[in-house]
Amino acid sequence: MIAEIVNGDLNLRNSLCEALELTDVSAPRIAAVGAGGKTTTLKRLASEYRELGRRPIVMTSTHMFREASPLFLADPSMEAILALLEREGCAFVGGRAENGKIKILPEQLLNAVLQLENPILIEADGAKRLPAKFPAAHEPVLLPQTTHVLSVYGMDAPGSRIKEVCFRPELMADFLNKSVEDILGPKDIAVLAQSEAAGRKGTEKGMCYSVILNKADTPKRCETAREIWEFMEHKSIKVIVTAR
Repeated sequence: MIAEIVNGDLNLRNSLCEALELTDVSAPRIAAVGAGGKTTTLKRLASEYRELGRRPIVMTSTHMFREASPLFLADPSMEAILALLEREGCAFVGGRAENGKIKILPEQLLNAVLQLENPILIEADGAKRLPAKFPAAHEPVLLPQTTHVLSVYGMDAPGSRIKEVCFRPELMADFLNKSVEDILGPKDIAVLAQSEAAGRKGTEKGMCYSVILNKADTPKRCETAREIWEFMEHKSIKVIVTAR
């Protein structure tokens, strides 16, 4: 399920590209930040672009897990990346890192990749698989070439205690004037999503900013997503709700 909240209603969309108005964007550089489904969101976008024959490149400006998949390349050359795109229609690339991860490409290769006309999808944040987070001083890592920022939140976070569902829970609690023992509610997600200290951190003028409320897999979670939109003061921010 992919839907956009418009005037408080969930309006179904055919694709994430359609919901984010990316269909006619020729060479987007899309960064996913936050928690609760960044990789899933980028994979969904990559799959859509691949079906359109757009040959997306997925990479990271921090770290991401390297899967045992023919689509993943660690320490690649430009020739290897182009060959994989030609063969498979999609490439996940990065420098080899510890613990089965890939990291940001070396600067020269990174710059060369960013000059390609392909859609480039960038995992720009880390959350240790938790559904919500508050960024540290060095986070997120948004490349200056970024055109779109997707701020992701897992809908399994609201209703649970901050210490149970948040990465950097102490920072989160301080920002919200709460204790780590307190419940993270829909209003808290709305505050985070609109704040330049949290969800919008590092987003510069000219970058399109959208909120992704992921894992809305039940009617209750869909209603929670709608509540988050209701609490948001900046109704101009695009809010997309996704589920399996």
